[in-house]
Amino acid sequence: MSSPITSRADLVADTALALLAERGMRGLTHRAVDEAAGLPPGSTSNVARTRQALLELAVRRHAVREAQLLAPTETPDPAGGPDALADGLALAVHRSLTEGRPLLIARYELALEATRRPELRAFYDATGAVFRQQLTAMLEAAGSPTPDRHVLSLIAWADGLMFSCAVGTFSARPPGLDEVRTGLRELLRGMLDG
Repeated sequence: MSSPITSRADLVADTALALLAERGMRGLTHRAVDEAAGLPPGSTSNVARTRQALLELAVRRHAVREAQLLAPTETPDPAGGPDALADGLALAVHRSLTEGRPLLIARYELALEATRRPELRAFYDATGAVFRQQLTAMLEAAGSPTPDRHVLSLIAWADGLMFSCAVGTFSARPPGLDEVRTGLRELLRGMLDG
């Protein structure tokens, strides 16, 4: 699951994300990106001079690719109520667990690194705020009386499921789309119909 590479920066960022998923944070070096991307030595340094710049490039590209988990026509319509929201969000979660699993693992690597690098934490959080704002708007439109609290609960549920099923104790068999949809419907009905 990748988006079209339109620039050398995209190539470097996509390669960095692939290396993070495959080798972890220690395996991400400028030289490793050059080699894995088939670029001449020093090419990654021309795009992202420092490690911080490389990590920021990866976070930025990750946000773009994660946003593409749903096509614009698949974005849930809050007017359809909890079930419509659950259907759309289930597609995104399920795709993260299946074809997007390497991207999901790269996100965990970046999130953990952000706990040790305040400058990356600020960048990571600012990038993630866009997604939270979109989800808050959806829940508000669906009638949530406390959208900020509900967004936290929804993200915690989805992140917990994805972590457990991508790298945790349920990684041997991720849930099917129907299972994810059922879980989201239960959660959203409790929030929006309760």
